Amino acid sequence: MKSATIIERCEAKGLRMTGPRRVIAQVLQAADDHPDVEELYARASAIDAAISIATVYRTVKLFEESGILERYEFGDGRARYEDAERDHHDHLIDLQSGEVIEFVDPEIEALQERIAAKLGYTLRGHRLELYGVPLKSKPKE
Repeated sequence: MKSATIIERCEAKGLRMTGPRRVIAQVLQAADDHPDVEELYARASAIDAAISIATVYRTVKLFEESGILERYEFGDGRARYEDAERDHHDHLIDLQSGEVIEFVDPEIEALQERIAAKLGYTLRGHRLELYGVPLKSKPKE
């Protein structure tokens, strides 16, 4: 079953979906990265020039408080966002470029479950963020 879109989940939670909120939700739905508010504003205002950065800040805060978005801070001083219902994944942050690489590793997932069980817990969720620098410099594109 296809999971509901951000707009559908907002409507299901009873949020009033104005035109600007719909545009911001569509931008978030289409994002395959972890945009911050300024990036969301640039993308949304390219679609609707009437959208203000204040509207983006308010909308992101509302979506986060409603459990629609997850907030991440990857050590660069910027809050970034992604759909809270995306498939689970972990993050590796390149400290040189700021690139955020998503990955899933079954061994890490199993290890976390074993650690929780050993400590007497059932794991209900987790976040894993790794920070590193490339072993060798990447070729310029």
